[in-house]
Amino acid sequence: MKLHELKYNEGARQDRKRLGRGHGSGTGKTSGKGHKGQNARSGGGVALGFEGGQTPLFKRIPKRGFKNVNRVEYAVVNLSSLNVFEDGAEVTIAELKAKGIVKNTLDGVKVLGQGELEKKLTVKVNAFSKSAIESIEKMGGKAEVI
Repeated sequence: MKLHELKYNEGARQDRKRLGRGHGSGTGKTSGKGHKGQNARSGGGVALGFEGGQTPLFKRIPKRGFKNVNRVEYAVVNLSSLNVFEDGAEVTIAELKAKGIVKNTLDGVKVLGQGELEKKLTVKVNAFSKSAIESIEKMGGKAEVI
């Protein structure tokens, strides 16, 4: 097939309906909105969730739980995943992102004590678990909260 042989696929492109263009057009006079009523009016229609005056579903069902707006959500990193760094290296959030250990930092990064750390590292992140601090310091490294 060459460029000069291209042509439209029959029926693939359809013109939009032109409303209110005379009764011969099929969509004249009331433009497909029927006679009067809320939906025939300019700016007409009902709000999302409106059920004709009946109490809407979202108001009828019970509400449960509590959403703390001040919650701090950490991206978690286990000790075992820090073994990819060289011995004596300084581990920061930027380094963790560069190595692909952390993808989204959320509100910060927290190191958890899962797994075994085999290297002496200086780790600078937002939070640590107690067991993570113990493991890092046992290996001769430092756990610094930024």
